Amino acid sequence: MRIGILTGGGDCPGLNAAIRAVAKSLILNHKARIIGIEQGFRGLIEQQVRPLSYADCSGILNMGGTILGTHNSADPFNYKGQDVSIQVLDYYHKLGLDGLVVIGGDGTMAIAHSLAGLGINVVGMPKTIDNDLMCTDRTFGFDTAVSIVTDGIDRLRTTGQSHRRVMILETMGRYAGWIALHAGMAGGADVILIPEFPYSIEEVAKACKNRMGEQHYSVLVVAEGAMPSGGHMTIRESLDTSPDPVRLGGIGNVLKHQLENLIDAEVRSTCLGHIQRGGSPTAFDRIFATQLGSYAASLVANREFGKLVVMQNNQLSSVPLAQVATQSKKVDGHDLTFQSALAMGISFGLPSPANS
Repeated sequence: MRIGILTGGGDCPGLNAAIRAVAKSLILNHKARIIGIEQGFRGLIEQQVRPLSYADCSGILNMGGTILGTHNSADPFNYKGQDVSIQVLDYYHKLGLDGLVVIGGDGTMAIAHSLAGLGINVVGMPKTIDNDLMCTDRTFGFDTAVSIVTDGIDRLRTTGQSHRRVMILETMGRYAGWIALHAGMAGGADVILIPEFPYSIEEVAKACKNRMGEQHYSVLVVAEGAMPSGGHMTIRESLDTSPDPVRLGGIGNVLKHQLENLIDAEVRSTCLGHIQRGGSPTAFDRIFATQLGSYAASLVANREFGKLVVMQNNQLSSVPLAQVATQSKKVDGHDLTFQSALAMGISFGLPSPANS
């Protein structure tokens, strides 16, 4: 077998662990030849590939980023305004590939699904720090991001305590609030604001005042996609050349200025930005990415293509790529972590009486 591997979309802790697991499993058990596709789908478009040996995939388990590189605006169906998907299909056949393992999030899986429609044998693996991929309970990279944000909350708390301030921490997550919810819960935040539940600034101010009165400081975690009731998400910039042109960011500073007019306390805002997706993966993400990679290799060996490896009810399985393409998973009111946070008195800025 000749199998290609690529990593698409944003970088993510655990990508190298996933590459390692797929490649080593196929080399050891099926004597496969592995072709690394560089810079995501751009490598198939610009014909930039290299062989990956067993040795190439050793010593990379603990490394952040991806040894193959990645790209988040190289869609073969709209590359610099042109559809080059047929050229990609021709190059796939020229390489003599029997299959392609694609590691990425929802945008990457949408492209993978479209390529499968052209006849390319694809197996997908779920990675994203945002944890917003459909049909899987978890994606690798999420645990590392939550751990980094939790550490940030712990560090901000000491400044909040010392100066009796309201400390705001803005997280990534795009249109889903998984990172803010889980890190806010783990870090003991007083207020968590996520895109799925538009907030009332008056309720946020009320929660901060209550906490200031009890402990003389307050910690607020806000997802970049959070928005006020009846309002809109805060957009940092728009990039017309990107498949997802909207770049969210800045809600932390917006909240800072709003709260300064409503409470008698100093307010500070911090945005962790890309720190959340960098560095070495946690032990959990190393193991999880390895499990997903080994399972993906078994799908390839059995020629079960057109599928995404998923974790459901603590069991690995697979679903058709069509079920995850162009969709995203959001936090709902029945989520266990959300319900636990409410029971603990954490405010989501929900308009009364929903927050009572």
